[in-house]
Amino acid sequence: MTRRTVYLAVYDTYADWETGHTTAHLAQHGFTVRTVGPTTDPVTSMGGLTVRPDLALAELRPEDGALLILPGAGLWDAGDELAPFARAARTCLDAGVPVAAICGATAGLAREGLLDERAHTSAVSFYLAATGYGGGKHYVDADAVTDHGRAGRDGAGSGGAGSGGAGSGGALVTAGPTEPVAFAREILALLGVFEGEKLNAWYRLFHDSDASAYEVLQG
Repeated sequence: MTRRTVYLAVYDTYADWETGHTTAHLAQHGFTVRTVGPTTDPVTSMGGLTVRPDLALAELRPEDGALLILPGAGLWDAGDELAPFARAARTCLDAGVPVAAICGATAGLAREGLLDERAHTSAVSFYLAATGYGGGKHYVDADAVTDHGRAGRDGAGSGGAGSGGAGSGGALVTAGPTEPVAFAREILALLGVFEGEKLNAWYRLFHDSDASAYEVLQG
């Protein structure tokens, strides 16, 4: 049975704008988005939104999900409070479940060692270098990057811009804080929502405000 549940991590100070394009369009195309918090106690986003998680991190079952999304947050660079989410990302990747991380969450993955052998991006290269990680040679200066891990090495097709094949396990999407639309583009491609001309049209519509792309999407 095809897995159609997407897990969205939520925690205090999470950057609520970074995943909006992604979750909205996944929900419109048959995916169920479930929020995962440190516990099921309410959390408050950077924008002041209060969210009561659907489940606690300890209840997360990678085998039931299609993707784990990690948004940025001030807490990623303020200690190790969110380290359990980076460890959960490792568990997902090891199980072959894709992970998508944006903004500060990329630093969390770097500290966990998950970017040492994978193509990736972030805000800027020196932001990740400050974590002391060992993956600098795999940093890609791009709006968003998909590394297909084991599947990429085995010759599977790639979804979007900046894709690569280093590493193992599930696919990994990364992006910087100013690229929520490119982040969504990579995820929509990875999960098969759009491809080819329609994927390009979706990106042009929401990133470039290209009205001509709407007709392509509706075709």
